[in-house]
Amino acid sequence: MQYRRFGGLDWEVSALGFGCMRLPVQDGDSSNIDESEAIRILHYAIDHGVNYLDTGYPYHGGNSERVVGNALRGGYRDKVKLATKLPAWAVERTEDFDRYLNEQLDKLQTEHIKEILDYYEDWALCQIQYNYMNEEVQAGTKGLEYAASKGVAVVVMEPLLGGKLADPPRPIQDLWDTARTERSPVDWALQWLWNKPQVSTVLSGMSTMEQVVQNVRSASASRVGSLDADELALVSQVRTKYDELCPIPCTQCRYCMPCPNGVDIPRNFATFNTGVMYNTFGSAQGGYARIPEDARASACIQCRQCEELCPQSIAISEWMPVVDQVLGEGHPYEECRIPQ
Repeated sequence: MQYRRFGGLDWEVSALGFGCMRLPVQDGDSSNIDESEAIRILHYAIDHGVNYLDTGYPYHGGNSERVVGNALRGGYRDKVKLATKLPAWAVERTEDFDRYLNEQLDKLQTEHIKEILDYYEDWALCQIQYNYMNEEVQAGTKGLEYAASKGVAVVVMEPLLGGKLADPPRPIQDLWDTARTERSPVDWALQWLWNKPQVSTVLSGMSTMEQVVQNVRSASASRVGSLDADELALVSQVRTKYDELCPIPCTQCRYCMPCPNGVDIPRNFATFNTGVMYNTFGSAQGGYARIPEDARASACIQCRQCEELCPQSIAISEWMPVVDQVLGEGHPYEECRIPQ
C-alpha cells in the first residue's frame, strides 16, 4: 500500500480509502447488509494497509455505521481513521447535533470521530466528488488545488462516477486498448486521481472481495506523477469521446422551463444522456422511474413552446418520445428513430 500526507495532520493516509456505502447486501435489499461478508472484506482491506474508512448516517438504511462498528472490534479501530456524516437534514434544534452524534458514536462503537472544535478554524479535510469526467463539476480541479494549497487534506469520492466508468461502451474500451500499458478502466480512473499530488486518498465503495483485492493492488502500484504525457493525453481522449457519445446537447440551462405541461425537460434529458454515454440503461431506467409521472417525457404533448426558447435548438418534442421509449418502455436505443 502507498501512503500520502493527510493535510496538516501528522499522519499518512492510505492511497485507497474504503467507502462504506456499497457494502455487500442480501436479497437485493440495500438495508440488509451481508454482515459476515462485509466484515471479511473490510478486514482484508485493513490487513492490506487501508487505514481510512468513510461511512454515513443514512448509508444502507442506517446500518452501515453499525456494521462498520462491529468490523472494527478486536483492535481494528486502532488501525484506521474513521469518518462519517451527520444527517444535517434531520437537525431541527441545536441539541440534535449531540443527539445524532452520540447515536452514531454508539453504532460505530467508538468514542471519537474527529476533533471538530479543535479544527473549526483549521479544517483537517474536505471531501469532494472528483473523477476524470468531473474536472469542472462541483469543486473540480480548481477546488482540489485550492484546498490543497490551504494545507487541507482532500478525500475524493465517486472516483468511478458511481460505477459508470467501470464498464465502458465499446468506443471507450477501444481507446483504452490503444494504451502501451494494459489497465482496466477502473485502474485508469484510479491512477488518474493518484497521479495528482493534491489527492490525499480515494474512496471506493467496494461490494465484493474481488473488487477489494483489485483496488488494493492498484493502490499499491500508485504514485504521484506515475502517468506520462501520452497516458494523460489518452485520458483526455477518453473524456472527449464520452462527451461525443452524449446524444442530446442539453446544457441544463433551463431556459426551456417551466414546461406548460409540467415536464421536467432537463432532468429527463440528463437521465437519458447518462444512460447512453455510460451504457448504464438499467440505472437510467431506475432514475426515470423516480421522476414524478407527470414530469416524465411521456407527459410531453409536443406543443413545441420549449423549442423556441432552447439556445441549443434541440428538437425537444421529437426527443421526448425517444426518452420514454428507451427509459420507460425499455426499447433498445439503437432501434429508435433518432431526431436529426
